[in-house]
Amino acid sequence: MAALRGARRRRRGDLRAAFANAGARSSAPEPEPAPGSELACALRSCKAAFAGVAVFSGVSNILMLTGAMFMLQVYDRVLPSRSVPTLVAMAILAGVLFVGQAVIDLVRGRIMIRIGAELDEAVGGRVFTAVSRLPLYIGQQGDGLQPQRDLDSIRTFLSSAGPGTLFDLPWLPFYLAIIWSLHPTLGTTAACGAFVLVTLTVATEILSRRPMGAASLSGVRRNSLAEASRRNAEVLAAMGMGKRLHDHWREASREHLTQQQRVSDIVGGFGSFARALRLMLQSAMLGVGAWLVIQGEATSGIIIAGSILAGRALAPVDLAIAHWRNFVAARQSWSRLAKLLARLPQDALPMALPVPGSTLTVERIAIGAPGSQRIIVQGMEFSLDAGSVLGIIGPSGSGKSSLVRGLVGAWRPLAGRIKLDGAALDQWSSERLGRYIGYLPQDVELFAGTVAANIARFDPGADPQAIVAAARAAGVHQLIIGLPNGYETQIGEGGTALSAGQRQRVALARALYGDPFLVVLDEPNSNLDSEGEIALAGAILATKARGGIVAIVAHRPNILGTVDFLLVMKEGQMQMFGTRESVLSKLMPVPQVATAGLQPVFKLTPTAELMNTPDMETGK
Repeated sequence: MAALRGARRRRRGDLRAAFANAGARSSAPEPEPAPGSELACALRSCKAAFAGVAVFSGVSNILMLTGAMFMLQVYDRVLPSRSVPTLVAMAILAGVLFVGQAVIDLVRGRIMIRIGAELDEAVGGRVFTAVSRLPLYIGQQGDGLQPQRDLDSIRTFLSSAGPGTLFDLPWLPFYLAIIWSLHPTLGTTAACGAFVLVTLTVATEILSRRPMGAASLSGVRRNSLAEASRRNAEVLAAMGMGKRLHDHWREASREHLTQQQRVSDIVGGFGSFARALRLMLQSAMLGVGAWLVIQGEATSGIIIAGSILAGRALAPVDLAIAHWRNFVAARQSWSRLAKLLARLPQDALPMALPVPGSTLTVERIAIGAPGSQRIIVQGMEFSLDAGSVLGIIGPSGSGKSSLVRGLVGAWRPLAGRIKLDGAALDQWSSERLGRYIGYLPQDVELFAGTVAANIARFDPGADPQAIVAAARAAGVHQLIIGLPNGYETQIGEGGTALSAGQRQRVALARALYGDPFLVVLDEPNSNLDSEGEIALAGAILATKARGGIVAIVAHRPNILGTVDFLLVMKEGQMQMFGTRESVLSKLMPVPQVATAGLQPVFKLTPTAELMNTPDMETGK
């Protein structure tokens, strides 16, 4: 006996060392992703459209000279000559040019809108995939929908007047050169004003950068809290937590609003000063022009033309400050989205493997929750052949649900491998692997849509006969056809139109759809009545009869009559594995008081193998 205990201690020491090394490897810093590579590629695919926008911007800026040139000619040619035909001809020409400029600006804006839509089309699918896969890598952290909001922010900015302003800014020297050609003194005055406005723009960027980042983070926290409250509305109402959560949200909201106000004060203050400076500069241009006329160095037309050109030259800088908040928000969204897509690169499609139908093998795996380095399950090792049913039992918190999440590939092992027919799960594409796995999680989640669509996993080419077959296998066919619209009944978001037991049975039908080889059920009878439990047992036996493998996490002993093997877990480790008879022979039923609603429990006998193993809880 002492030798046996010594061997077990040595084996546990080896396991701890191995999994400590695995945890150390998993916590190693990841290389910094190349910023924006995927988003940049998507934008580069629109380079022809951007070139068109640049050309249209150039033409538009040249046509912007129309007003100034018209005023110059009116004052210097028309008024001295008093020629009405000249005035009419010039007015018609100016009108045509103004209409042309409006058309060009319209086309430029529409091109930018389509660039935003093209970017959304190019990476929108990847962003959705990232949103749905991110919890599998880092867990439920922050606002899960933030990547989608970031993409919307980038698209909205591209569709706004902001990008047009950026395309107009390079034309500032062109306008200054035109003003200089009218008179060097006017050019110097306009250049000084432009320098001050550009300085204000740089100051806006420097002073608003930190508050904008803080406002973005506080906004994410506020949205996360609101989303968590929405998901748990029933709990808040039932336990009177609404007021306290509301106060917590108000605190987060106040922090967000404080940061937003700081940003608004900075951007608004500089924007107001920039607008005042631009108006002041136009008046200064008029004053300087008048002085030049008095000195006999300029004509009256130059006064008006110089003022108009100065206003036009500095307008993009003024607009850049006004749109700076949107620009910074889009830049932050771009940075977050680029890092996200770099962390979750597109999976290369592996070679299609044969349909599994032989074995499930678990090789000394270690499993931890995504985003955490704490190992929940370790040292798990067993193998099942086709036509086997495994029951997984153990006290609460022993790692049963974590194990089955690893079996279906939802949580990737930190060490070890899980194989189907000898091929590790990571050798399959998730789409193809999903055809061979049926999974009923502990917390059932259905999606907005029809009952049929949920059972068929939203496969547009689903065979109606296969849907009905899955419903019959789950014993839910009669229940479904009793609904108002049968299989076409809309169940609402989360399946709220169905009761908890009905949702669980529909989810069971979804798990059985397509006759998957591996069916994993996490407490499948937690919400079932006696009729539902009979249907569940029939589904398990039918899967076994067709050569599938079933793994069941069980708290109630009723379902254990269908299993071939039992796996007993404690503190994330396998305490016992074997045939049902061999494991149950080491378990002794404990007499319980005959109280309604209580289920029998099992107590482990004090054998050497089961020392320190707690009672198996069977009720919730």
